[in-house]
Amino acid sequence: MTDNPGPARRVPRAEVRRRLLAEAVRAFTEHGYANARIEDIAHAAGFTKGAVYSNFGGKQELFGAVLDQGAQDELAAVTAEIDGAADAGAVIERVAELIADRITGDIQHGRLGLEFAARAARDERTRAVLAPMRRAQRDAAARSVAEVTERTGTGAAVPAELAGLILHCLTNGLVNEHLADPETVTADVIKQAFTAVLGALLPPTTNAG
Repeated sequence: MTDNPGPARRVPRAEVRRRLLAEAVRAFTEHGYANARIEDIAHAAGFTKGAVYSNFGGKQELFGAVLDQGAQDELAAVTAEIDGAADAGAVIERVAELIADRITGDIQHGRLGLEFAARAARDERTRAVLAPMRRAQRDAAARSVAEVTERTGTGAAVPAELAGLILHCLTNGLVNEHLADPETVTADVIKQAFTAVLGALLPPTTNAG
């Protein structure tokens, strides 16, 4: 007699998404958006392509989720630097260094973001995925600016929402410039650019004598 193993355990939804995202990063990085196939991504993760549609909605949404995960990882790293900070100058220097390291150390993510933005300029469905994700990233940057000003007592030169937009655009611009000209737009140059802009957005307060 053989024991009845019973029904197969259902893979938790969070694990399904994690595995699909991991394979999607590999496939999109290796083949680009156009040539990456949902069937191959799902198969490599151990599922059918139906798992992609039920968890992400389609190829555009899966690609957007890959980019959003990278942005969330960066935000978490920046937030960790802000947490407990009391000196704006130290925060600015560390955050600028962290972002410079991520831009130069993860060029595949930058390439994917550039590819998706280019597609969004021509395709309404892609833009419908990208636009809310970009808004969320700008809002997160604005919240980070507001938190720094609150923790350090630093006066902001512009409203937090505008500062978030400026920093978001600066990040994307430096990603593109580094991809195009990595010999000139180095990590040190990127750090200098961020330090200068953050310093202008968060000028030190002066005490009246």
